Amino acid sequence: MLLPKKTKYRKQMKNPQYGRDSRGTEINFGRYAIKSLGAGWVSSRQIEAARRVMTRQVKRGGKIWIRIFPDKPVTKKPNEMGMGKGKGAPDHFVAVVKPGRILFEMDGVARDLALEALKLATYKLPVATKVIEKEIIGEKHED
Repeated sequence: MLLPKKTKYRKQMKNPQYGRDSRGTEINFGRYAIKSLGAGWVSSRQIEAARRVMTRQVKRGGKIWIRIFPDKPVTKKPNEMGMGKGKGAPDHFVAVVKPGRILFEMDGVARDLALEALKLATYKLPVATKVIEKEIIGEKHED
């Protein structure tokens, strides 16, 4: 699973989840990608589950890029603990995702196989997404 080696602060505030992403909104590495349509937190476990299902679907062929990294710590208090007593200990890490963000990219496999693998990966993610394809100038394909 993905997690930062070291953080400047152990705990972070929640911060509001509004607005669109201004960076990471275009396909830079591959030909096919998963783009976020909604806002939310994607945990390191969910990123790993999506990566596994894509890798398995393309039979370890092609290349997959993960464009998000879980660097925000989320805290959790123990079960049956009363109110107060401060903030809980860090439990897991999440990546903050806003609409428009590219989450995964893929290249090096056939179009139908790549689109199927990315579609299966979207089922593992907690935010609304869509599978997109990079437009190559001068190339046409039939659906």
